[in-house]
Order: sequence, then structure tokens, then C-alpha cells
Amino acid sequence: MILRVTSRRSSTSATPTRTPEPSQPSSRPCSHPTAGPSSACRPGGRATAASLSILAAQSLGLRYLNAYLDSLGSNFTQGANFASAAGTIRRVNGSLWTSGYSPISLDVQIWQFQQFINRSQFVYNNIGGVYREILPKPEHLVSKALYTFDIGANDLAMGYLDNMTTEQVEAYVPDLMERLASAIQTVYDLGGRYFWVHNTGTLGCLSYALAYRPDLATEKDSAGCSVALNAGPRFFNTRLKETVARLRVALPEAAFTYVDVYTAMYRLMSEAKKIGFGDPLRVCCGYGGGEYNFDKDIGCGVKVEVNGTVMEGKSCEDPSRSVSWDGVHLTEAAYKFIFDQIVDGALSDPPVPLRRACQAKGQ
Repeated sequence: MILRVTSRRSSTSATPTRTPEPSQPSSRPCSHPTAGPSSACRPGGRATAASLSILAAQSLGLRYLNAYLDSLGSNFTQGANFASAAGTIRRVNGSLWTSGYSPISLDVQIWQFQQFINRSQFVYNNIGGVYREILPKPEHLVSKALYTFDIGANDLAMGYLDNMTTEQVEAYVPDLMERLASAIQTVYDLGGRYFWVHNTGTLGCLSYALAYRPDLATEKDSAGCSVALNAGPRFFNTRLKETVARLRVALPEAAFTYVDVYTAMYRLMSEAKKIGFGDPLRVCCGYGGGEYNFDKDIGCGVKVEVNGTVMEGKSCEDPSRSVSWDGVHLTEAAYKFIFDQIVDGALSDPPVPLRRACQAKGQ
């Protein structure tokens, strides 16, 4: 079972495992299609069609992870997804909701997980019948689940989109770590023991961030990514790794796998053309021309009429050769590349492959 708590780009997930998670930052994360030509974006759902948690479940032979808030017709026997599109670790205020950020922050996701445990166990044990075919067995629900955490990218993006400096963004990272550690502690206290924790990706390699903060995009590295906009994620990841190390000591019965998604994503950006992709910064689904084919006001799937001329953000002919889908999210092919980099444990601490993430420490 996989239980996912995140956003993806922010989320938590729990998945009951057989013995064998994107949140993306976005100024308008659910106002239009975001993850690929076959994706759909729904409130409280995931904006990414090929999120890393879905690929993780598939690699373990598990079914698609249904969202907790999409309960009609869902099957939770092998996992549940508590992620919210554009979710954050910290709660956002009402004005940010209108910009597309989710009110379902990490603490709300954890509360939903607690409700899921209580309600599903009650229904399974006391009502039974057909519900036993769609709910996890109580003995598999908590202690045998793999909990994937992939959250924080939107918290960083909010700061940059609010015209903060990197130093100002870094100043609230310790608070993010305290809140994340508290959430993991809660899951541990409930019986969770196996945690797959992703660090955050390369914000400075996303076209929308470069477009919104051109003042921080003047200095670019060899991959064309903003040095300043990637500084925040690198700082976050350093603190996250330290937090995971402290949790290993504080929660001795838990097995933590820290997954370096940043390195996998930067590898994709820096070697895109070598591995068969086009310009990694050029948007597949958009309208705008220029260097990135990105327009802040005409996003993917958006139509705008100007002086009688209709302009529409449309998909490119072959998304499988693009890295960036809409300037905010990556394409399915790009997520697949990243997943292939992390699934075998080569970028993990300890270097444990996904299929062994639910084994007790030392096995």
C-alpha cells in the first residue's frame, strides 16, 4: 500500500505495499490542463498525470492511487492519495487561494489521513460487505504502508512570486521543516513506519519562474537555469536531509529513504538534448513564442481574444519529446525519466530501491 501526502506538486500518500509519491509550484495550478494531453485538473485532485507516486505504484504492481477527496467509485485497497494540487506545507491565506494555491495544506492532509484510518476501519469491521472490496484491510492500513512525502516546492514558489529575495525565502525554511517533521511524527504515532521522502526540484529550471522573476534569471548556469531561483530549493533540500537524519534518531522504529529528486531533475535539464528531448525550457503547451513559448496570461488550454484575434495555448505535436509541459509542470515523458533515475535507489540515502523501501532497517 502507498499512502501519499503531498502537493505535486505537494503531497502525502499511503499505499499498502505488497512485499515487493508532484506539489508543482504554480500561479494558476488548476485553472487549465497541466500535466499532459490526457490529464484533467480537479479541485482537491492531482494536477500531474504521471506523478512520481503513480509511477511508484505502477512499478510495484499496484493500482492507480485514488484521491481521498474523490471517493465515489474509488478503490483504496492498495493505497490512497491525500495530495492536493498546489498544496503547501504552511497554510495559505485567502488571497492566495484566489491565485490558485490550495487551502488543503499539509496539516489538513494529515487530518484527512486520520479520518481515513478511523472511518475505513469502522466500515470494514462493522459494515463489511462490498466495502471490504474497496477498503484496505485494517492490518495493512497503517503499519505496512509506504508513506511518500513530496512537498515544499509551492511554499518556495510562493515566496519568489511574492517578490521575495532568496534570503527571505530561506528564512522561513526552518519553519517548513518543523511543520513537516511534526506531520511525519503524527503518522509515526499512528503506526506508520516506512517513509519515502522526496526533496524538491529545480524551480530555477521552470519557464514560468524565469518569466515571473526575470530579475532573478539574469545569471544562468550551463543548463539555462536561474542560479538564484535554484538556490532556494538547494537550501531547502539541505535542511530537509538534516531533518530526515534527526527523525531517524527520534523515531528509531521507522525506515526513512531520502530521495534526491533535485539531482534527477537537473540531470534531465542539463542533458535533455543528449537523451532525446528538445529544449528543456521551451513549453510544449502554451502560447507566447519567444524563448520559452510561455505567456503568463495565455496558459495551456486558455483562449484569449485581443482585437478580434483569438489566441490559444495549444499542445505541441509531440509532447514525448518535450521536457516542459506548460512552463510549470513537466511532461509525462519527463516524469518517467526522473522516476527511472530514482527507482533503483542510486539517488537515495540510504541507496535503497523502491521495492525494498518497506523492509525493516538492516534487511
